[in-house]
Amino acid sequence: MDVRHATAPDHAAGMTTEQLRARFLVEELFVPGEVRLTYSHEDRMVIGGAAGPAELPCPDELRSEYFLERRELGVVNVGGPGTVTVDDVRYELGGKECLYVGRGARRVSFDGRFYLVSTPAHASFPTVKATLDDAEPVRLGGREGSNERTIYKYIHLKGIQSSQLVLGVTVLEPGSMWNTMPCHTHERRTEVYFYFDLAESDRVVHLMGRPDQTRNLIVAGDQAVISPCWSVHCGFGTRSYAFVWAMGGENQAYEDVEPVAIGDLR
Repeated sequence: MDVRHATAPDHAAGMTTEQLRARFLVEELFVPGEVRLTYSHEDRMVIGGAAGPAELPCPDELRSEYFLERRELGVVNVGGPGTVTVDDVRYELGGKECLYVGRGARRVSFDGRFYLVSTPAHASFPTVKATLDDAEPVRLGGREGSNERTIYKYIHLKGIQSSQLVLGVTVLEPGSMWNTMPCHTHERRTEVYFYFDLAESDRVVHLMGRPDQTRNLIVAGDQAVISPCWSVHCGFGTRSYAFVWAMGGENQAYEDVEPVAIGDLR
């Protein structure tokens, strides 16, 4: 498991491209037959990729008997049809479908291609599967701004219940490239974006950093960006795409953000 330490905004402002990528971009998530994990000290989130058949390990860094002893897990299918088995209960997931696995599950295995997000949990909630039809869809943007998109909320206050994890999928319409613009920060939560449904030759230019000190990362498909609470998180692609957004922190209030006007970005 790769470990990433927390970063202050004044430190990030002076980083080179290579340093920014090493601290905030997670590039190698999917290796056949493995579960790759990255531990971020930003709200102690763990993100990963499973290219099964593979089983969720319990790395030494967690200092626990099993991975979900003190954690909860969000799983999103980012490939073809696949299955997730939780303590001998088998769940079939189609593309972009979600499975929440509560604290206390001892064994989790994967057969397919899945993106994983885990946060510490101080309460236990049931394991629940959700499809796109079960989500709370919100349509935003428009063609005139090249940001026509649908947000599918899976794990949130009015959806799948969790201890602190909040998670959903955003799908951009063909011809739309911008996401999360106007952008925002949220001082009480860390957010991670995982970009997928991108051709090998396409990229997303992800904007990060303080609103008055923005930096950018060039992100390929099947890669993730860690966004600390002080950082904006938005971007535009060379063509349309989808991304998983996931948050962990002090609260689960989706609307608890600090909006940033486009004209204030630097």
